[in-house]
Amino acid sequence: MAAVFGRRLRRGAVTTAVAAAAVAALAASQAPGVTDIPRDERAGASGATPPPEDSATGNSPYYTDLPPLKSPAPPTAAPNGGDDETEAGLPATVLDAYKKAEASLATSKPGCRLPWELLAAIGKVESGQARGGRVDANGTTLAPILGPPLDGNGFAKITDTDNGAYDDDTTHDRAVGPMQFIPSTWATWAQDGNADGKKDPNNIYDAALAAGNYLCANGRDLSVDADLRKAILSYNHSTDYLNTVLSWLEYYRKGTHEVPDGTGVLPNDRSRGNGPSVSPSPTPPASGSPSPKPSKSGGGKQPGSGGGSSPTTPPSTGGGGSQSPDPTPPSTTPSPAERVARLEDAGTGKLSATAGDAFAERVEVRAESRSGSGVAKAKVRFAIVGDTDARFSGGGTSATVTTSASGKATAPTVEAGEKTGRFTVRATVVGRSLPGLDYTATVTARQADALARTSDKALTCEPGKEFADQVEVKATYKGRAADRVAATATMIKSASDVTANDKGPYFKDAAGNPVRTLKALKTDANGVLKLPKMYADDAAGTYLLRVTTAGGATLTVELKVAAPAA
Repeated sequence: MAAVFGRRLRRGAVTTAVAAAAVAALAASQAPGVTDIPRDERAGASGATPPPEDSATGNSPYYTDLPPLKSPAPPTAAPNGGDDETEAGLPATVLDAYKKAEASLATSKPGCRLPWELLAAIGKVESGQARGGRVDANGTTLAPILGPPLDGNGFAKITDTDNGAYDDDTTHDRAVGPMQFIPSTWATWAQDGNADGKKDPNNIYDAALAAGNYLCANGRDLSVDADLRKAILSYNHSTDYLNTVLSWLEYYRKGTHEVPDGTGVLPNDRSRGNGPSVSPSPTPPASGSPSPKPSKSGGGKQPGSGGGSSPTTPPSTGGGGSQSPDPTPPSTTPSPAERVARLEDAGTGKLSATAGDAFAERVEVRAESRSGSGVAKAKVRFAIVGDTDARFSGGGTSATVTTSASGKATAPTVEAGEKTGRFTVRATVVGRSLPGLDYTATVTARQADALARTSDKALTCEPGKEFADQVEVKATYKGRAADRVAATATMIKSASDVTANDKGPYFKDAAGNPVRTLKALKTDANGVLKLPKMYADDAAGTYLLRVTTAGGATLTVELKVAAPAA
């Protein structure tokens, strides 16, 4: 019988030839989607617009164990932590969280078509399914799961954004919880997946639903291969990460079963020696910590490194421990972020939009050095700040963009919500404490500039009776249907006196009492507004109904109350 192997072939752990054979066997027999990323699709390419966050995890380390695979020519690497049967077992609460997230997104984002197996695949490589399902009855991990400090030593450099609230680190950010969100990403994508009123990255229900929403960003359809790959790469910008997740996705799709919490298989291998810890206060790496050079796994590489490996890296000491120090001295060349001296506006126009519409203008800034030249490949973070439901396209409140060759970065399109008023779009340089740029954006109420009845039938009624027909009007704005526009209807005294009448036709409130002014009305999706039934009192005569909308559209309708002709 062919041997079974499941452990990631790390740089320095096996020969290049063996690694190539193992990846080839995996691609041929188990994961048809495993691939390499073309150079122009790798994260960090100049001018590229990454997903709403630079990556969900800050490109933190991840577990690199592969699913059990029967290989015709097994490599010499040690097998995974479990066999085919045990690896297919998912902790009960963790599995429930994945399936509930899938069900929730099937309703909120049906076009995304998120499979729960994708969440399971990411949960496997990020935290080993919450460390084998070590969670309480509510789905919260029994101990925090924290990645190493993102201090630029082999990883992205992300200074503290949460004052240590989530990661207990007030100097640098760390990836947090079973799905390994960095605090700044969690601030944007946090969810309450178990309806307990809290959004906790250490809770598998909250984290799984947040991960699902993150993967579905930018209108992705995960049943489309290209969108699936983009989604996985948005989580961690690494070819090897993509391949590992795809391997587990394919494996879980072939069948899983439920196991008790706390009994799941623990992973063996990490993309870096100082992978996620599970102590409440993780101990920093010792002096023999891994080299600052990125590993082949890509999980700890700097964004844009492309996941390449170096043939000079010393071998691992094994067991997921630390590696020998790299003899190559660290580079003294400043990073793009370190070269940025200031952010300048690059021609942003007035930011104004009607509720529900997209802003025509986009914020554009330029990263400049001390000499005034543009700085390429710097990361600029755009954030929506204030009391607003406006969002960037894709649904996020922040987005990180890499500057182009000229140093420019353009924010994604902002889409106005229904809340009117002002808010701020803020631009800052990632990894620096430089002053940012604030732009005021304004959302105005939906408007109509014309109103017309949908029927020309005369509206008449006998005294003391009910009008046979209801008033229906259509609102338009610049010739197009004006949907969800606020409107008011009033029985007025006369064309010159628009105060509410005290006699004649009336509407009824919920208690059946006469009312002659209706507020908080709104047109429907087609711009149509149908008023409630009208009634006449005993006063015969000709009366006027006045309908007005936000934006100034006005329509006066004539109502007649008269006894029937003899």
